[in-house]
Amino acid sequence: MADDRTENLEAVAALAEPTRRRLYDHVVRQPDPVGRDEAAVAVGVPRATAAFHLDRLADDGLLDVVRMRRTGRTGPGAGRPAKLYKRAATWVRVSLPERRYELAGELLAAAVEDADGSGERPREALDRRARVLGEEMGRAAGSGGADAALAVLEENGFEPRSEGDAVVLVNCPFHALAQRHPQLVCQMNLQLVDGVLAGAGGTGLSAHLCPEKGHCCVRLEPEA
Repeated sequence: MADDRTENLEAVAALAEPTRRRLYDHVVRQPDPVGRDEAAVAVGVPRATAAFHLDRLADDGLLDVVRMRRTGRTGPGAGRPAKLYKRAATWVRVSLPERRYELAGELLAAAVEDADGSGERPREALDRRARVLGEEMGRAAGSGGADAALAVLEENGFEPRSEGDAVVLVNCPFHALAQRHPQLVCQMNLQLVDGVLAGAGGTGLSAHLCPEKGHCCVRLEPEA
């Protein structure tokens, strides 16, 4: 996760260069892949300059490179395929502090589908889904106890910090949702975090709702 965050930051930083940003904007507006000559003319820079920046955008994962003949000719004498650029298939997300709204969206969508199919209350389905996902995340960390659980929470944007024997989750990855729908989202959060602790096993910690301004609504306390 830390490596992904660094790569995303570097990709966004690449767009701070004005010529590179103009080239990127031109490419993504076109319905078909764009060649170096076309991009250079559109932005008003030398071909070599366009080639340098387009390749940099490709290296940073913002553009994909495709090679194809634009004349439609094939076989001997058709010439070499042109190097063309198009919007990258992957997407770049940067949020500071980290937000994980796509995770909340996946849980909410799955809960609604479950409720429609079974008659279960949507809120109960959401809590169950969050708990199951948390357990899966905890087990995937290798059942390594508290260190593994805290590493999972760190990777998912909770920013766990020790406070005596307890652990405070400094950041809420679902902040905007929690502000608008605190009862629904905080309970989902509690089930997710509690599931991570259960999946990691032997953490010696338990999750509790403890809303505090500027922090996640969940706090980890030593087990009684």
